Amino acid sequence: MIKYLIYDFDGVICDSVNIKTEAFLELYKNENNHIKTQIKNYHLDNGGVSRFKKIKYFETIILKKKYSKSKNKVLTDYFGELVKEKVTNSEYINGALEFLKKKINYSKQFICTGTPELEIKEILKNREIDYLFDEVYGSPKTKTEIINKIIKDNCIKNSDCVFFGDTMTDYNASVKTGVPFVGIMNKNTIFPKGTILINDFYDNKLNSL
Repeated sequence: MIKYLIYDFDGVICDSVNIKTEAFLELYKNENNHIKTQIKNYHLDNGGVSRFKKIKYFETIILKKKYSKSKNKVLTDYFGELVKEKVTNSEYINGALEFLKKKINYSKQFICTGTPELEIKEILKNREIDYLFDEVYGSPKTKTEIINKIIKDNCIKNSDCVFFGDTMTDYNASVKTGVPFVGIMNKNTIFPKGTILINDFYDNKLNSL
């Protein structure tokens, strides 16, 4: 039985991916539709990447502006304001809360997300589910760095863990760290052939864990 369970947050525990899509579009609401489509597609194609990196890409690559660290901070802070309350009140992925509560009795559970660490801790506290997790990690650490830290700090093998994710960023972090991966099926991500996939946390495939 795998006793170290690592979870992404958006799209894995909570159905909050679309909230962040809408927030990015709100940041650039004055741009033309072609620009907004590029922003939306980049966000969805790079799920799990921090907002800091995404906004830097939007500004420098899509809008072809000179990078400004101060502007990036203004935009990311505003983005945080737009999403925090909505994410806090978003619906759970089917079965996620029940699964977390069941596993807490005999597993260690961790959050590994691209959301800023202080923000995700606040969201979990506001949702009153912070007690379900042994540690909570977010950006600026990358997901690869987070998983490696969990392995090192707990003195465990890669095979002692499983990482639940919904994006290729999650999948790639799993590959880099040698941690088994379970993908949450969604319309935005096509995982490589052979990936273990579940529809939600009511899926019978989870019985093998």
